[in-house]
Amino acid sequence: MDTVTDIRMISVPAGRTTLSDRRTQRSWTVELAPYRLAACVVTQDLYAQVTGEHPSAARGGRLPVESVSWLDAVGFCNALSLRAGLAPAYRLHTGAEGVGRDTSADGYRLPTEAEWEHACRAGTTGARYGELDDIAWHRGNSQERIHEVGTRQPNAWGLYDTLGNVWEWCWDVYDAEVYGSYRVLRGGGWFDERWSCRASVRRRSHPTFRIDDTGFRVARSAL
Repeated sequence: MDTVTDIRMISVPAGRTTLSDRRTQRSWTVELAPYRLAACVVTQDLYAQVTGEHPSAARGGRLPVESVSWLDAVGFCNALSLRAGLAPAYRLHTGAEGVGRDTSADGYRLPTEAEWEHACRAGTTGARYGELDDIAWHRGNSQERIHEVGTRQPNAWGLYDTLGNVWEWCWDVYDAEVYGSYRVLRGGGWFDERWSCRASVRRRSHPTFRIDDTGFRVARSAL
């Protein structure tokens, strides 16, 4: 537990994951050093404590914060870092193109896409780390509404809701050649069919986009 922020951070071991791009049919393997990832996505209570804002369409302190853009998420990470006395991970200027990452910083940040998938799988190799109805809120069992964090079964490393409930922003650009500054989203959400709630599924959106099935979780490098 991070004592200042009361966020439960999971130590994720080093490893490797293979990502793929459907358009180019290209696959690539990413080697990962150890890092830390929040057990749950950022809640509305935490977001409000740090920013003073309540952007979500549905209201509830233990519900995931949603209707937040990628730019909102990186801004939150910096604000949370300052609150905890840590070095902010991002250099913020105008627009997504003006956001740079300080890899030497010890503050909070968004996970990379490879970090997200490695943590989601937790050593498994299938489409999911368990039976979908047990581990995720999706269109088939959510009653078409968002749910409180941590109410489904976690994966083997103690991470909750990496599949279902809300899509999660990652740091990475999706495909700059075609989509410019669009960023990666992972995990599926409460309104998605079963097919979308898989460890390998990727979605993209503009870094200013906000919708009620998209949130994020925070990471920290193991410096």
